[in-house]
Amino acid sequence: MKKGIHPENYRMVVFKDVSNDETFMTRSCTPTKDTIEVDGQEYPLIKVEISNTSHPFFTGKMKFVDTAGRIDKFNKKFAKFSKFSKKVDSEE
Repeated sequence: MKKGIHPENYRMVVFKDVSNDETFMTRSCTPTKDTIEVDGQEYPLIKVEISNTSHPFFTGKMKFVDTAGRIDKFNKKFAKFSKFSKKVDSEE
């Protein structure tokens, strides 16, 4: 490995899968302002959308995860750019 390119500030961090509330602890240098208490000690908290406890590859089953209506937000935001929606509007 090259010397001097890797961070030195690794610490114990808790990662939380927000889709199923599972947590795991590992070492990381990722910055965060959130914290969580585990076994009486406070650790930095990093929230992730998906992890090995919720990903279909690891669980073996398909699960639909829609965090905070992301699909609805996307559809509303880009509906005006859709060629199909313009056709449907003009036909009515």
